[in-house]
Amino acid sequence: MSNLEPPTKMPGANTPTCSAQHTYSNLGEVRTHLMPSKACRPRTSEPPATDPQPLPPPLPKKTLTRTQSLPTHKASSPSLTRAGPPRKPLVGSRSVDESQAGDDRARPAQPPAEPSFSSLDTELGLSLHDLHHPEAVHAALEARQLEGLRSVHARLHTRLLGGRPGPCRPEHGFRLLDSSPCVESGDALYYRVVRVHEEAWHLLAAKVPKPGAEETHTWGLELQVSLRPHFNLQGLCGLLPEGSLPEAPWSGCVVLVAEVPELTVAQWLVEAGARPPEEFTKTVALLLLQLSAALERLEARGVALAELRPENMLLVAPRGCMATGPPRLLLADFGRVRPRPPGTPGIHARQLSRLFRELLGPGAPLATPVAAGLERLAAQLTRVRPSAARTRGALQALLWGPRPELRSHGTPLGSWLQVRRTMLVLHLAERAVGGEVPGLEDWLCCEYLMEATAASVDLALSLLWD
Repeated sequence: MSNLEPPTKMPGANTPTCSAQHTYSNLGEVRTHLMPSKACRPRTSEPPATDPQPLPPPLPKKTLTRTQSLPTHKASSPSLTRAGPPRKPLVGSRSVDESQAGDDRARPAQPPAEPSFSSLDTELGLSLHDLHHPEAVHAALEARQLEGLRSVHARLHTRLLGGRPGPCRPEHGFRLLDSSPCVESGDALYYRVVRVHEEAWHLLAAKVPKPGAEETHTWGLELQVSLRPHFNLQGLCGLLPEGSLPEAPWSGCVVLVAEVPELTVAQWLVEAGARPPEEFTKTVALLLLQLSAALERLEARGVALAELRPENMLLVAPRGCMATGPPRLLLADFGRVRPRPPGTPGIHARQLSRLFRELLGPGAPLATPVAAGLERLAAQLTRVRPSAARTRGALQALLWGPRPELRSHGTPLGSWLQVRRTMLVLHLAERAVGGEVPGLEDWLCCEYLMEATAASVDLALSLLWD
């Protein structure tokens, strides 16, 4: 048998020659087993030579590059799998496909693309020039921080206040759920009622005046209807006409309210007496904060309550929150509202001072910083007689800082606000990763840090500690 000549050029992918059938699996390991295929064996009657035939030299490395196109016909033998050293990684994320077949020219590696910060710059409103000025970066971060807090506050507000039913209409039907009241306040009894319209239904409460209670003034009802929805003011849905519920244990027309109360503040005080002092005093501060927000809305409308009584303040579980969290307070006593005399911004200050001490108890020890702050604030309300808005700011500072030591050392309150906002955002993010849903206290804290300025914090601290 004559020696095989080494090929000088790889055949094309569609050239049907014998040399196209030779496949070299591993030239360094299977040289002794290399034999031409039967289709290329010469037809001769002479016996094969016993001496081994000299092996052809290895193929040039050029013909085994990855840029050659593979044959289009299917392999019929497992020996068609190419063995050898592992393939080199592709450079520049460029794969080899059929469109590159037959191109043996070496392509230079493309340098990786430089990272683009255009999205970050656009989001922060920064240019490349601004990135070299710390003042511009600081202002952009502060603005983005406030924007994020406003977004979180709006989403939480929608969840906590969402689902409010609209006003009642003549086509609505009603059904009484219980023959006994769910809550008895100082002036009214509340019954659970379902309002039905086609496939939709809402759970409401019928507010029935207690026998012998003072009749609600028409002006108070008109004011309650005219107020915009507020988280801490009882909302009305309309009137339940007489005869709509034949099985009802009352007579006459009654008012329907949007929130079904669970208990009054007076009832909560009896049940919460056994709680730890830290939890109890913090919940009292959160209730007083919500009451101050409701009174702030009334003072902005030029009206005042004649009396603040715990039995006429209702508590409701916030929507979408854990039952162990602080309750939502509703101010429901609109029968004793009156126009506020001009020139009296702190019309509710003395009433709030008495309520502070009533909620803390006559012999409440000053065992926690919050309790000590509430006692001090109660004395300041009688002496200074601040507005409900300023009282609310003092309660916010008492709950979430800063401490008076920070102000006494001359620390810039603006810097404290920025750090505190950052810590709140990180705190909410960590809890969200763990699957914990933000609650009422988180929303109230977010509202404080979103609205606060260095001047307002300083004013709140002066009311608390001066």
